[in-house]
Amino acid sequence: METDPTSHQTQADELEERLINFAVRIIRLSSQLPRTAAGKHVAGQILRAGTSPAPNYGEARGAESHADFVHKLRIVLKELNETSIWLRIIERSQLLGRRLLANIMQENRELCRIFASSLKTARASKNDQMKNEK
Repeated sequence: METDPTSHQTQADELEERLINFAVRIIRLSSQLPRTAAGKHVAGQILRAGTSPAPNYGEARGAESHADFVHKLRIVLKELNETSIWLRIIERSQLLGRRLLANIMQENRELCRIFASSLKTARASKNDQMKNEK
């Protein structure tokens, strides 16, 4: 069975769009945080971590080597994981209501799963490639 090369491109484009939409949601969420010292600190942190995955994924798509691709995917996952922690801090400290956080937390979990799986696949394909070269 042949695979359509445009299918992979379309999936990558869709994933990039999800990450961009996620970043926009993070920007909006951070602007709703209270203007207290704690709110400003958390806003800055989640803004940095939550907007980072989209451009890092863009860089991964243009990676110069497989190792560079894996490295950049690792950064995307790391930043998504950090964003997850900040979302949980916001929830537990009640800086924002649970209803405002539920959907974005769900999207964050889904993106983490996608990138954890992608990273596992990318590492496995590299290992297979190395075995075939021996």
